[in-house]
Amino acid sequence: MARPTFQTLPGTRDLLPPDTDRFRALVGVFADEAARSGFSQIVPPIFEEIGVFTRLGEATDVVTKELYAFEDMGGRKQALRPEFTASVCRAFVQHRPLLPWKSWYAGPAFRQERPQKGRYRQFEQVGAEAIGSHDPDLDTELIVLAARFYQRLGLKDITLVLNTLGDKADRPAFLEALRDYFGQNLDALSQKSRETLSLNPLRVLDSKRPDDQPLIESAPRITDYLSSGAGLAFERVQAGLEALGVAYELNPRLVRGLDYYTRTTFEFLSSSLDAAQNAVGGGGRYDGLVADMGGPDEPGVGFALGVDRTVLACDSEGVFAAPDTRTQIFVVSTTGGLEGLKIAEELRSAGLRVDRAVDHRSMKAQMKAANRSRASLAVIVGPDEVAAGTASLRPLDDRPQFVVERTELVSRVKEFFPS
Repeated sequence: MARPTFQTLPGTRDLLPPDTDRFRALVGVFADEAARSGFSQIVPPIFEEIGVFTRLGEATDVVTKELYAFEDMGGRKQALRPEFTASVCRAFVQHRPLLPWKSWYAGPAFRQERPQKGRYRQFEQVGAEAIGSHDPDLDTELIVLAARFYQRLGLKDITLVLNTLGDKADRPAFLEALRDYFGQNLDALSQKSRETLSLNPLRVLDSKRPDDQPLIESAPRITDYLSSGAGLAFERVQAGLEALGVAYELNPRLVRGLDYYTRTTFEFLSSSLDAAQNAVGGGGRYDGLVADMGGPDEPGVGFALGVDRTVLACDSEGVFAAPDTRTQIFVVSTTGGLEGLKIAEELRSAGLRVDRAVDHRSMKAQMKAANRSRASLAVIVGPDEVAAGTASLRPLDDRPQFVVERTELVSRVKEFFPS
């Protein structure tokens, strides 16, 4: 076969059945769990003014290297969204919904990063955000929502990792301590982390490069610089998780990959995935982001879960298979008229999954198509059946064919599919 003229670009792929069925089912599970917790869906634009996303932090790779930025025909600088939180905050500032505003989302995001297994340049996320409350119990509620979603999928090898980044007022002293510590050990840092140090010392803690790990492990900890308010809030989140029976591990090095986080930060890790790329989702508080968007100084907390990596984790654990959306019934018609089309629509209206042959093919060709469809039942109608007011039902598992009255067709077919 000749190579196609056009193919998908690096970091993208075509999603085909049964994967599309599985992704749709996964989003359905998340939507159900979000609705149970009082969250309503938001569908923000795929692209925004670039300033919406530069608020994520000029020291982050998402902004400096990975943003898909462009100018439209009017000369406006825009970008494809690399994540949803900034867009949700922009929507809050623009529309001013009632507080607290609890929203969930699902859809693609875009980053120009090196493609890896389960990491694409166009990738799918589901997530939830709550804006308008400082209550640390809301942090707990968001974390538990994500944990409950993973449980619904059947995942067991998931670990919740928790940390706090303190308040903005706690940050200067901590950053200065990091700057001094790493500055005294520049020779032990990777070149990339040296560059990051000059922009934001906190980002060095997010390095996954092996050369940096011994130094990061001995670095100052934010917990030594927390205000009493931030410390009490973090204790409340832990108490809430413990009260609800949600296990977690503390990790004082967890800073997440974006600059807007304050106080609570968390990640969900899958031990069934490669240890270097085992994060399947995470989030935290971002109490200054709404104000950075030009809105009121309202706090926020949320998370985003990677659909692609979550599906990989499901594959590793052998859970959450694609739902069965196969054709149930295949209509075979040799009448040369509209009878086959009418029967197919009657059965579809009754809630059944129905396909039929087209192009007026022979009985033999249509039966081959019925077998290829993997349907359970063929409904056959020809001139003789039309004249007699009947239809023939042929189970496609070698059980005998039989005739039913045309007026009873729907009820008799539904006996094969009682659920």
